[in-house]
Amino acid sequence: MINRVLLKAAAVLAAALLVPAVPAVAAGGGGPAGDPANVDVGNVASLQRGARHFMNYCSGCHSAKYVRYNQLGRDLGLTDQQLIDNLMFTAVKPTETIDIAMRPADAQRWFGQPPPDLSLITRARGVDYVYNFLRSFYVDPARPLGVNNLWLPNASMPHVLWSLQGLQRAVYEDVPGGAPKFVRFELERPGSMTPAEYDEFVRDIVNFLAYIGEPVKLQRESLGVLVIAFLLVFGVFAYLLKQEIWKDVR
Repeated sequence: MINRVLLKAAAVLAAALLVPAVPAVAAGGGGPAGDPANVDVGNVASLQRGARHFMNYCSGCHSAKYVRYNQLGRDLGLTDQQLIDNLMFTAVKPTETIDIAMRPADAQRWFGQPPPDLSLITRARGVDYVYNFLRSFYVDPARPLGVNNLWLPNASMPHVLWSLQGLQRAVYEDVPGGAPKFVRFELERPGSMTPAEYDEFVRDIVNFLAYIGEPVKLQRESLGVLVIAFLLVFGVFAYLLKQEIWKDVR
């Protein structure tokens, strides 16, 4: 009985490992269709670029207080001196976490609410959501900051990457008896990057956010493969042992 249970468990685990994950490309609650982020936390070069982009464009407002700089150094192949020279803008020692200098009261006054910590944002919202969110700001004169976001309407976050992406306009079409339907974005003012370059820039940021959301993901996945392999091999030997023990009873 125990052997049959072990064999079934091993088969289920093996089947789960072989089923590919389907990326979610729609906003939570049924939002607009989006593109998959296609991030790879095993791409160290992308993670290094993402760390640089995060520190230069995001860390002025957003913390990542569950991640320490020295852990970044170990996982991204950076020395303590490289961390100090290129990433540690608000810290003194590599053992400190990624925090910000902005006071919550100031953030409340400027943006209406303090910007969230981004340590676990990709685990909470998904990498595809964050990827499409950063690509979907558009000009909206009715908003206090002059921009809105297709994936998070009336977001209080300014479009901090506008100089890279440029400014775009959302085009809608009328739907009889319903709300207008989003069709596409049209670029009103080009940025310093082409659309393809900007998408890659955002992908690196999202890849970095995916990494800090679960720094041990690669280790966990590799360990999972070893565990399943062990269960399969153990199941075979257990089955053969059962056959040997019960052969005389039959």
